[in-house]
Amino acid sequence: MFSLQQLFSKGDRFNALLEDAAREAHESVRLTIEIIKSPGDTTKLDALVMARRKEKKISEKISEELVKTFVTGLEREDIEALARGLYKIPKTAEKVAERFLIATPHLAGQDFARQSEMMTKATDVVLEMVKNLRAMKDIEKIKELNDRLQYVEGEADKLMNELLRELYSGKFDALRAIVLRDLYELMEKVIDRCRDVGNVVMHIVLKNS
Repeated sequence: MFSLQQLFSKGDRFNALLEDAAREAHESVRLTIEIIKSPGDTTKLDALVMARRKEKKISEKISEELVKTFVTGLEREDIEALARGLYKIPKTAEKVAERFLIATPHLAGQDFARQSEMMTKATDVVLEMVKNLRAMKDIEKIKELNDRLQYVEGEADKLMNELLRELYSGKFDALRAIVLRDLYELMEKVIDRCRDVGNVVMHIVLKNS
């Protein structure tokens, strides 16, 4: 069996593409959080749309390269799964931003700092995990990062239950409650998408270690 170092050699073109995809996913979430902080700055939404388009082009490039490349460092289905998982992060983040801008009139005084922090932590870990696939000198590091990602996802689930309990308390009018639940679920989905990517990376590591 090939070593992981061989599988992800320095010249592997897919490594660079996957890292680019992880960076665009990270940037998409960063821009989404900026929109949440400053909904009046519409230029951030334009930048977010561009980031997702870049991610889509990277995903298409990976598919093209897979067709043209006979031998790959990773199994083809693993490359496809990782690229697909990374693409879903900015796609979901863009939905959060769009929904937030539509719902802004109903969100006065609402604080999304905790969700924003968790989304940031999750994408930070995803980016680091994908970068660590290149050299793969420390498999334990990947496992540690995945544990951290799973912890963030677990904390996000706890927060979601807490927020739902508040929504169902009757303190919000019906429309505001619907709007908030919609946003809460989309934000949690961003973190879920990150967890899914972490699971794919771990699957690759365990398969090839």
